[in-house]
Amino acid sequence: MSAHPPHRLARFPTWINRWLGYRESPPPKQPDPVIWLWSFIGSFGGLALLQAVFGQSSYFIDKGIPSIIASFGASTVLIYGAIDSPLAQPRALMGGHFLAALIGVCITKLFGLLHNPERLNELRWLAASLSTATTIVVMQITSTTHPPAGATALLAAVSQPAYDLGWYYLPVILLSSSLFLTVALITNNVQRRYPLYWFQPIVIMPAKVSPALDGTQVEPGHHHQSGSPTPTDSTLPPEKEADAATRV
Repeated sequence: MSAHPPHRLARFPTWINRWLGYRESPPPKQPDPVIWLWSFIGSFGGLALLQAVFGQSSYFIDKGIPSIIASFGASTVLIYGAIDSPLAQPRALMGGHFLAALIGVCITKLFGLLHNPERLNELRWLAASLSTATTIVVMQITSTTHPPAGATALLAAVSQPAYDLGWYYLPVILLSSSLFLTVALITNNVQRRYPLYWFQPIVIMPAKVSPALDGTQVEPGHHHQSGSPTPTDSTLPPEKEADAATRV
């Protein structure tokens, strides 16, 4: 069997690829207090950075950008506290939030074609429900499922500051996701590893189970034919059978 091709990040120097999640071998599991400490530092740093950028910059203040989109509060739990989850990987973070913002704005804009503000306010519940439900399906199709992104789609319809942003809601979400990811790459790679993968996980085909370990016993000189019933009786002594069952 041919060896797996080298990882694309292996070509970069260690002082670069380390911060992109590459390791030659899996890092050792850290004690719980270490995990808790870096989860606190990462979430604090990510939220503080977002509020500093959007809440202190005159450019964003003049455009009426909220200091933070509420759905990113939920994202901190995943990308700083549950970094091994598939829901916390960069593809899910970036893709999930962006697709949610796009769907939320598109559906809300369609309801805005009513040109009746009162009627639009009455139907915001419907726009919000359609946006979130559609986002869930699209994330499933594109393998970008990120639970907090459901709130990103919801806010496009029910949050007045987010609604007032219109199409500008998309770059705000994209920038927020990028800043969050940058902090995660720094804080999560000091003593831990993030991400596990960028686009899709590496699937390793499992080796076939030896006949001696799968409950069958093939006598020397005889080959098991496909489609024929497999014997269930073993000629091994009881203590050997117990040892084989333990090693499965």
